[in-house]
Amino acid sequence: MKSIVINEPFKISFGEAPSPPIDKGQALIKIERIGYCGSDLNTYRGLNPLVKYPRIPGHEIAGSIVELGPGAPSHLQLGQKVAVLPYTSCGECRSCRKSRFNACKNNQTLGVQREGALTELLAVPFEKIIPNAKLSLDELALVEPLAVGFHAVDRARIVSTDTVAVIGTGMIGLGAISGAALQRNATVIAIDIDDKKLEIAGLSGAKHCINSAKEDLSEKLAELTDGHGPDVMIEAVGTPETFRSCVEEVGYTGRVVYIGYAKEPVSYETKLFLLKELDIMGSRGATLKDFKSVIEMLENGSYPVEQTITHSVPFEEGAAAMEAWHANPASVTKIQVKL
Repeated sequence: MKSIVINEPFKISFGEAPSPPIDKGQALIKIERIGYCGSDLNTYRGLNPLVKYPRIPGHEIAGSIVELGPGAPSHLQLGQKVAVLPYTSCGECRSCRKSRFNACKNNQTLGVQREGALTELLAVPFEKIIPNAKLSLDELALVEPLAVGFHAVDRARIVSTDTVAVIGTGMIGLGAISGAALQRNATVIAIDIDDKKLEIAGLSGAKHCINSAKEDLSEKLAELTDGHGPDVMIEAVGTPETFRSCVEEVGYTGRVVYIGYAKEPVSYETKLFLLKELDIMGSRGATLKDFKSVIEMLENGSYPVEQTITHSVPFEEGAAAMEAWHANPASVTKIQVKL
């Protein structure tokens, strides 16, 4: 069975992997489309502390059911197109006992703590499979990354009267932008240093776009919010500077949600936490509810799918596509690999 393997940092190859056994409670999925995630790029670069090598990457999945194990529920049928929840949940930790399965203490995400989906076949538990007959394979492979942004919107408790600033207009940031604007009808301000990505952010629902490399972020946000600052700041980059900006720029009694994580310690002026009485939250992965909300958005055609997918490459060129992304990361919003 063919697969793409990251053997060690900066060593990626197209090769063989054993065919997966199918156990009770599982279906065998023929993988047809995979999106590369920023975590896959970090694995390639040796910057993902959760990964052991060699590792098959990939967790943004679209495929079809080719075999059903014993006890398959009636809503799953052979030949169905599906998306896949790529996370595990132990059912026993504190998060799982609170039904916050996305934050399971013992989670193992496909392509991170366990082998991923950049391979021809994958055995998947029934409960992690989301069938859909309406969306294309390209759209189904966008569901997971968009859902991560939707989850941050849910964490922030965004409503239509909010002004929401999103720092970072990569795939996860676009999920937060579209979730806040298209699902919650909030006013969204997109912030990035790349004009092309900001164009896509505008198509995804952002009312205002700020290139923080060309404009003073504080002055522009003050101008757009009558001096009050945004009600919500969502961070989808993962640098000390953007972490601090969220606390500095958000309005009094505002909410800050972090999706990215900084690769080094972050120093804060902590008095702002208290003076502004902020709600500061992390956001991890996505829930089934988030997946379904994204699917609903994609079904109504309001999201710019074509503009989001930067490259779509055949399976045999997937390793080379990763190497090219590493060499020029700013040029990519989403790479999808076609199997």
